[in-house]
Amino acid sequence: MAKLDQYREYIQNLLTKYSSYQPLEEDVEIQLIFDTTRDHYQILEIGWDGYDRIYNCAIHLDIKDEKIWIQRNMTDIQIAQELTEMGVPRQDIVLGLQPSHLRQYTQYGVA
Repeated sequence: MAKLDQYREYIQNLLTKYSSYQPLEEDVEIQLIFDTTRDHYQILEIGWDGYDRIYNCAIHLDIKDEKIWIQRNMTDIQIAQELTEMGVPRQDIVLGLQPSHLRQYTQYGVA
């Protein structure tokens, strides 16, 4: 259980840090979504760019089977690298945004 609590803290700290960046569009709000019961964590961009609706999940992380899954990363942030620098073993990070048959070729967990 201590491992899960630590992973939750790492993810929340990481996403909180990156949610403080202001988007270029002034009518776009950054929302942090932390579902600590089901272990889903997201950064959402919601708002307007002129007449265009903005609704984008910039980052989505999950914890499944005591591993951190990177489900979406629409940023230049190297999330997996930052997690390893925080102390998460590479085998506990799954690149869910990669097809399952390709994960074996990454330096991270396969699931």
